[in-house]
Amino acid sequence: MRRIIGLDPGLRATGWGVIEANGNRLSHVAHGVVRPTEGGELAARLVELHDGLLAVIKAHRPSEAAVEETFVNRNASSTLKLGVARGVVLLVPAQAGLSVAEYAANQVKKTVVGAGHADKNQIAMMVRRLLPGAGEPASDAADALAVAICHAHTAASTSYWAEAKRTSDGARA
Repeated sequence: MRRIIGLDPGLRATGWGVIEANGNRLSHVAHGVVRPTEGGELAARLVELHDGLLAVIKAHRPSEAAVEETFVNRNASSTLKLGVARGVVLLVPAQAGLSVAEYAANQVKKTVVGAGHADKNQIAMMVRRLLPGAGEPASDAADALAVAICHAHTAASTSYWAEAKRTSDGARA
């Protein structure tokens, strides 16, 4: 059984969601949002983000992490700050010894909803359907759970095809 934490980076709100994957079977463990103090100094907000994520990882002990890639905004300052927050979101699970995978937003949407341009309501609906125990997660947490679901399906598929190739190559030898 794999325990996966999905992360949706943001400086105002970073969503997180923990699921367990046992083959094709997924189950909800926990979810939430880390919200650093608004208006504070950037460095202090990043420390709050770091400490909040570290507490989540210590509490739920995932074995793998998946992070949504961020898109470039028209506002250069906002994009830069989001990139810095994303760096912290990548750093914390890596420091905890977890493998960290990254997924484009369109890939997450396509994997979970079936369409690469799904809106937040469609994502939340599919997360509730795939993880009945999740209830009604906040938007950022629903996105993070979707990232975890995407990783569970993508990593399982990649592992399946790698094993099939290895077995096939061994049969030819």
